[in-house]
Amino acid sequence: MTDTTGHPFDELPLPSAMQANLKQLGYLTMTPIQAASLPITLAGHDLIAQAKTGSGKTAAFGLPLLAKLNPRWFAVQAMVLCPTRELADQVAQEIRRLARAADNIKVVTLCGGTTMRPQIASLEHGAHIVVGTPGRIMDHLDRGTLTLEGLNTLVLDEADRMLDMGFYDQIAYVARQCPARRQTLLFSATYPDGVMQLARQFMHKPQEVKLEEQHDDSKIRQRFYEVSREGRLQAVAALLKHYRPVSTLAFCNTKQQCRDLLDVLQAHGIKALTLNGDLEQRERDQVLIQFANRSCSVLVATDVAARGLDIAQLEAVINVDVTPDPEVHVHRIGRTGRADEDGWALSLASPSEIHRVETIAKMMGFEPDWHQLNEMAGDDAPLVPPMVTLQILGGRKEKIRPGDVLGALTGEAGFTREQVGKITVTDFSTYVAVARNIADEAVRRLSAGKVKGKTVKVRALGD
Repeated sequence: MTDTTGHPFDELPLPSAMQANLKQLGYLTMTPIQAASLPITLAGHDLIAQAKTGSGKTAAFGLPLLAKLNPRWFAVQAMVLCPTRELADQVAQEIRRLARAADNIKVVTLCGGTTMRPQIASLEHGAHIVVGTPGRIMDHLDRGTLTLEGLNTLVLDEADRMLDMGFYDQIAYVARQCPARRQTLLFSATYPDGVMQLARQFMHKPQEVKLEEQHDDSKIRQRFYEVSREGRLQAVAALLKHYRPVSTLAFCNTKQQCRDLLDVLQAHGIKALTLNGDLEQRERDQVLIQFANRSCSVLVATDVAARGLDIAQLEAVINVDVTPDPEVHVHRIGRTGRADEDGWALSLASPSEIHRVETIAKMMGFEPDWHQLNEMAGDDAPLVPPMVTLQILGGRKEKIRPGDVLGALTGEAGFTREQVGKITVTDFSTYVAVARNIADEAVRRLSAGKVKGKTVKVRALGD
């Protein structure tokens, strides 16, 4: 394996305007996946790359597809298939940032859970890049609202997750509608049979990039606790009170267990929300926004519900059950200890699950670190998230931008920039995180003032 650390982006054969934009965005040196794959993809080859969320893979496929795009030709020239709407939104946002150097490149997201009409209108106005989920893209192809004659790049992002979700036939259908002469890039954290089958069927002499180092394991500290089956949910509350992480993702094996754990945590005064397949897309978005904003301490989810999630600054992952699949365990705990942060991965195992821990430890090559629940100092001070999320009625459709909300809070309302956190604008609502101690006052002042010259309705979520 060649050395792939610290190579500067300016080594790459990219147009000077794109290089300048990368510098402005703070892209100076390549991540290992970028350094290994970009020379291959920019030379026009098909690629199969092993990469996890958070490894910098969006730029690894975003730069080559942008490099060969003709902005003056309004046809879909590149398409990215993703497993979930959240991931599609993140990818589209990142591609827009990478494309800032070129003339007005249009990126359209096509996902289920939202109505077709606005998507059809966006496509009619001419789109250069489409990012979306396989089912919805297939719907547009069937209706004739999406045509792919001009396509030169097809990207399959998180291919293993898409196959887990049963999308093989949809992906195959979409790939067959693409021109035969195209570049195909496939990114996957793991290589189940289906991934290789896709590659054989739809790729032309692909080159492979596999990176041994997926996560810096030294940043993830794993601990295991033996619990009785009935004491499991109370044990989660005890772990939270002992370690006191600001943001925790708790994995359960079933939806029912998610609901039960939510009740237990709320009884302990811990702010928790759950993600499950029964939520409507809007509710799911609100849950994720509150968690990413650090205004909810614990997100309780099943593996299926947590697919495609990429939350920065996650201090802990708690496995409420040990999963029978070591690959899933690695994927779960790899969500903490990102960037320069340390993270805890805490797993609860009943006596019948201890053999699962041994299998995982063997596969990952470590000695399990067992601890007793009774050695924890339970701090009974409430575990309170630092932020509160405010929902403002009005979003993209009213042309609201994050700067408008920041301006209203730091200008007329008189708060400081430090008291305002993440701002997320969706089609019909805008969400802003504010420091907990100013939340009530912020609701009052925003309601009394104006955003973008208009009076707005504001409420605090979940409080």
